[in-house]
Amino acid sequence: MVKEKKIVVVGSRGSKLALIQTNWVISELKRLNPGLEFQIEKISTKGDKITNAPLSRLGGVGLFTKELEVALIKEKIDIAVHSAKDVPTELHEGLTIGATPKREDPHDVLISCNNASLEKLPDNARIGTSSLRRKAQLLAFREDYKILDLRGNLDTRLKKLEAEDLDAIVVAHAGLLRMGYTGQISQIIPFDIMLPAVGQGSLCIEIRKDDTRIQKIVSAMDDEQTRIAVEAERSLLAKLQGGCQVPIGAYAEVQGKEVSIEAIICTLDGDHAIRDRHSGPTNQAAKIGDELAQRMLENGGLKILHEVRKEFQGRIDHI
Repeated sequence: MVKEKKIVVVGSRGSKLALIQTNWVISELKRLNPGLEFQIEKISTKGDKITNAPLSRLGGVGLFTKELEVALIKEKIDIAVHSAKDVPTELHEGLTIGATPKREDPHDVLISCNNASLEKLPDNARIGTSSLRRKAQLLAFREDYKILDLRGNLDTRLKKLEAEDLDAIVVAHAGLLRMGYTGQISQIIPFDIMLPAVGQGSLCIEIRKDDTRIQKIVSAMDDEQTRIAVEAERSLLAKLQGGCQVPIGAYAEVQGKEVSIEAIICTLDGDHAIRDRHSGPTNQAAKIGDELAQRMLENGGLKILHEVRKEFQGRIDHI
């Protein structure tokens, strides 16, 4: 008698982009594990349910991941697919990142009504973004910008560009690439103007720590260079104790046997910023991120983060 193959249940948020990402992961897992069957379980998160308030007011840790993690712990799903930038730096003790697939482009991009770049936007341009990190770096670039909060999935935000009389919006390049919306991009914003969120462009495949069967299934999707870079970025963020709604940007890159990371900590108004970089051997990625964070805290970053915490006291988790 042939033993029936167990279906692997994959948890995903229900947004169009999340499902595109999850279906891509499943297609890769099928290619790497021929014969296995997969089933998507759509799970709504707190961040999906509350769309009428700025993310910075909701609490920045686990907004788009907690419900998926609960389903993992309760064994309702076998795998959770997340955008890496949404994943808290401290995971539940029973969970782990089973794989970090190859990173998509981590840049932020500008989409403007007249296809204008940041430099060419009109005076007092109205720019939509839900990210304090983007807001702070935009205001650091040009203090006349009027930044308006922009919530919703990618399709909704694109529609609001015209519906809410905005001059431009800023979104992640990776999401547009995955959804095939690249024709609308006005400018890929260079890192010297805007560093991305920690993990931006990357996916994390989260699993139960003791599930050796699933670990074996997903491990082949792991991209070593992406994993090392994201490890350095997440280590930096953990040291800074910042959730996804703190004005911190970082990007790490692996070249040969060395990983280099650059990061920024901004005041909410963009008036002050601490920016620095550090590098070292790839097998010490977490240490490199931690050391850079410590240096930035000592050089003024701690004061900036205290200002942010004071303004959002009790509203942002774990900062």
